[in-house]
Amino acid sequence: MKIQVNEQALTLPSAMNIEQLLTHLEKPLMGSAVAVNMQVINRSEWNQYDINEGDNISLFQAIAGG
Repeated sequence: MKIQVNEQALTLPSAMNIEQLLTHLEKPLMGSAVAVNMQVINRSEWNQYDINEGDNISLFQAIAGG
């Protein structure tokens, strides 16, 4: 399945949900935010929200500072 992640083309080996995608990409689950096709997906929905062919996914990491 071909998708875009942060404007980079990516081919997934199999169907997966958002939580599985983050694990596949070795991204932390805590402190992350995800938008699919410009719609923010609540963290409580990640394990139920299936990635589809052609989805444009934006991943954001919280940054601490002061």
